Amino acid sequence: MTPQIAAHRGGAILWTENSRNAFRRAAALPVEQVEFDVHLSADDVVMVLHDATLERTTEGQGPLRAQTAAALTAIRLKGTDGETVPTLEEILDLLAPTPLAPRIELKRDAEGRAYPGLLPRVTAALAARGLLERVVITSFDLAQAAAASASGRFARPSIWLISLTCWKDLGAAGVAGAARSAGVTAVGLHQSVCDAESLAVLRGQGLGVGAWAVNGPSTIRRILALGVEVFTTDDPVTALEARHALQESA
Repeated sequence: MTPQIAAHRGGAILWTENSRNAFRRAAALPVEQVEFDVHLSADDVVMVLHDATLERTTEGQGPLRAQTAAALTAIRLKGTDGETVPTLEEILDLLAPTPLAPRIELKRDAEGRAYPGLLPRVTAALAARGLLERVVITSFDLAQAAAASASGRFARPSIWLISLTCWKDLGAAGVAGAARSAGVTAVGLHQSVCDAESLAVLRGQGLGVGAWAVNGPSTIRRILALGVEVFTTDDPVTALEARHALQESA
């Protein structure tokens, strides 16, 4: 199996993360997926930003949830030419004409709580653009990944992303059991714990396996050689070069 490549936050090593420029640049590459993160504004508009708070990546302050969509779309992203926080609808409109799969991570708020109604709003925006067949829904929150799986609205498996703490606590067998009990059929592992033994355990329980935080040439080559289904990377250009080299040598 040749792994698919997902440009993480649009390609955060190369371009400002979760910016329109990053998504436009990623959409011009022969990757299969473009990954980004979603939260709800104070008026329940789905916004694209990684953190639940604004300080790290924008010129704003405080929780994203405390701001209206109108306010957020006026707050500038650091490291851009005046770009502001994008809405989900903007990014879906950018990706819809391409063959790429949006890979949408459902986040929690600044208090660690799931956003009420986030999944239905994401689903409605995807349905309006004919993207339900293409999208991949992910979350570190098993309940959210399970809700996406149970909804029956998505053609592709929803993915439970496994934190390093969760992996340490549960191990491969525990993760497999929790996923299967929740009705989730695919998981994403941090690259540092993604190895042949873990893949064998998880796949033996009928789970699809991907990897995240796959950066740097040696790490990318190792994950490619393992043959995971998909991996996210902040450097999709290097990942594409490594995958091409692997295919050429096969």
